Amino acid sequence: MKLDRLLAITIELITKKRVTATELAARFEVSVRTIYRDVELINQAGIPVVSFTGADGGFELMEGFFLTKQHFSVKDFSVIYNLLKSTEGAIGGKYSTLVQKLGSLQPALLNGGSDESIIFNLSTVEDEKATIHPLSEAIQQNRVTTFLYRSASGTVSERRVEPLRLFWERGAWYLQAICLLRQANRIFRLSRMTAIEVTDVIFQPRKDQTSQEEETQDFEGTLAHLRFDPSVGIRVLEQFPGECTHHGTHIDLHKVFYKRDYAISVVLSYGAKVEIISPDDLKEDVLKEIKEIQQRYQ
Repeated sequence: MKLDRLLAITIELITKKRVTATELAARFEVSVRTIYRDVELINQAGIPVVSFTGADGGFELMEGFFLTKQHFSVKDFSVIYNLLKSTEGAIGGKYSTLVQKLGSLQPALLNGGSDESIIFNLSTVEDEKATIHPLSEAIQQNRVTTFLYRSASGTVSERRVEPLRLFWERGAWYLQAICLLRQANRIFRLSRMTAIEVTDVIFQPRKDQTSQEEETQDFEGTLAHLRFDPSVGIRVLEQFPGECTHHGTHIDLHKVFYKRDYAISVVLSYGAKVEIISPDDLKEDVLKEIKEIQQRYQ
């Protein structure tokens, strides 16, 4: 998780005089660009990180700065504590040690002093817990994993993958992995995975592919580029928060639709106020649906 990485980078800066972005990227298996973003977030949190260029360049904490538990209020610790506690329930104790460390820094957290004004709900059903636990171990041990996967159209296929990371997004858990069948970086929704088996085959992480954390991946489902008229801007931004790009004359949306029927319904609901830029097969499906509607009312 990003929070876990931010804390680890901060500890790295505390324990070392200077560390390079390349070293941090290699350690946490992310891109150098992601490390620069993380350091910027750490700076925004009030921990002054100084950047140096050149052959001996890198990051280090500002001279004379000491990070102590007094630097964070109980409320600050509480937000982190509640997030990790919620994650712990889904992952199965993976962050128990970190939760205990936070508790030792601020005993008030363990004595009912946790601020619950912000609630993180990363809970999951028992079936998904049974899926998350072995996948988490497979990621840590670099073990090839097999499973059956049901696509959005209902087609079931057998997959053999090199698991990279688990992540939670909009109420659902996903697995990012190198699919050995497709030979591509894919994202799988856990609720569609069955018959999971962690094999004894060990794989070597592919640095060139795992580092593309923020890049567009080859997703299961329909990756659509929709362009909206500004007159429906408020509705679009509310329906797809954080996923739109406003260009003044139009609003662009790049989104993965796991159900083709849902993608078609979105386009039809906006009528002439939206244009499908890609893919072409989605355009064809929408035109087919429009013709069927016309025939119904003729």
